[in-house]
Amino acid sequence: MPLADRFLDIRRDPHTDEVLARGGDPEAHSVLQRTGFVPIVRVHETYHRAPTGLAEDEESRLATGAVARLRAVGYHVDCDTAFDTQARPPSYPPLGATVAHLAERIRAATTTEEVADALTEVTAAHDGILAALGEVLIATAEFYDELGEAAGPHIAQRLRYLADDRLPVISTDLGDTRNALADRHAPHTGRSTCTEVVSAAERERSAACACPSPPRTVAAPPPPVAAGPRR
Repeated sequence: MPLADRFLDIRRDPHTDEVLARGGDPEAHSVLQRTGFVPIVRVHETYHRAPTGLAEDEESRLATGAVARLRAVGYHVDCDTAFDTQARPPSYPPLGATVAHLAERIRAATTTEEVADALTEVTAAHDGILAALGEVLIATAEFYDELGEAAGPHIAQRLRYLADDRLPVISTDLGDTRNALADRHAPHTGRSTCTEVVSAAERERSAACACPSPPRTVAAPPPPVAAGPRR
């Protein structure tokens, strides 16, 4: 990671009076979004701004919170004096980290059963990740139905389309992949588990092991579910 990505600026723009955050890597951008900032993607850069319609003191609280959270996880933040703070709130693993751990399990897998087990968490019909994502889409569509805005029904219809037409395609394809792996019962031909045992036929008995492949990093245990207040 470039060192420059560990630095951010959070300031009130002197020309537009907007509170803007610039710099940082994708992890920092996630912190900004969870604090309440809105991402703006341009051809030459991605930056973040405070939501429109906030009073000045609300913008200051939002920016101060972002400074505190970013510094708490090791970022260097330059900011206006009004946003500076010594607070370092605790950080909790986001829900996405638990899902990302499944990818680590798959990268470390050496058998089809291991990958099938990981994909089951994604494709389980009642409480898998994709089923839960469908519930999120429908719940958001219902919210827009009741919002009372002119564009609400159109946005709700689009969300239901994603839930009813697009998401099932992913669910079906990935579910079929999981089922095929569950039936296969085979080791991965390109991956092997190092037993750290040297064969009796090995001429170089000083060798640490007989495995020709470099040792792979064992996946870390899954992160705990966030216990802090919902954000």
